[in-house]
Amino acid sequence: MIALAPEDARQFLAEEIRVVANIRSPRIVEALATVPRERFLPPGPWQIRGVGDVGGGSRTTEGADARHVYHDVAIAIDPARNLYNGQPSLIARWLDDIALDAGHRVIHIGCGTGYFTAVIASVVGASGLVEAMDVDAGLAARASAHLSDRPWVHVRQGNGSTDLMRGADAIVVHAGATHLLDAWLDALADGGRLLLPLTAEIPGMPPGIGKGFMLLVTRHGDEWSAKVQATMPVAIYSLKELRDEQLGAALGRAMMNGSMMKAVRIRRDAHEAGTACIVHGPTNCLSS
Repeated sequence: MIALAPEDARQFLAEEIRVVANIRSPRIVEALATVPRERFLPPGPWQIRGVGDVGGGSRTTEGADARHVYHDVAIAIDPARNLYNGQPSLIARWLDDIALDAGHRVIHIGCGTGYFTAVIASVVGASGLVEAMDVDAGLAARASAHLSDRPWVHVRQGNGSTDLMRGADAIVVHAGATHLLDAWLDALADGGRLLLPLTAEIPGMPPGIGKGFMLLVTRHGDEWSAKVQATMPVAIYSLKELRDEQLGAALGRAMMNGSMMKAVRIRRDAHEAGTACIVHGPTNCLSS
């Protein structure tokens, strides 16, 4: 087996992700090829998790050489809390789906230690702006330190429900939600895109992990269209403080009976729950 230098392994992984995940944006591929993942991880050896780890198990890398982090696997940043730096091809697919580009203003909720925030920052460049946050003060502090060389990135502790910049071209919610927040919808610029995992608590999953699908929301003036990314099922760490498990139960039923796949818009007008309502919340409704 040939042992690649970390820089070569990083470039190889970026090219592999471009092909297998069908990444159309050359800026995303270049970011994956240049951002040093090991900078955002605890010291190795690392616990990793991939598609072959049935039941949510993990393995330990063969050593602490940085080349070991350049595989398409999730890597633990806090094993005790089952908290992982996610699978690069999956997150790259997210960023491609929201058409991230140079100069964009982006909100990243659930930034962890900042690796994927750094990828976002590299894509938008110094002409853009990234507002990143994590509910965990320790993770937010680590992300802030890791990203200190990118002055167009602002990191703070927060759950992503308040004090969001307006006019965002893209919002990435990097944790499982039961519903959309009005604050996210209001923060989008006209034409802006919001991507988030809508997840329900599923029996047998590890604590704090939900399963569901990615939802892509696009603002059109005072209307918001919605599209479930049916090819992107996800199991992900749940948002803290912002979940409503009554709505989560409704979401779980919608996933089971297939009605979630019929979502086409977010209604924000006052109305009674009806047959077109998929997840009817108090202030907005995922609707067919």
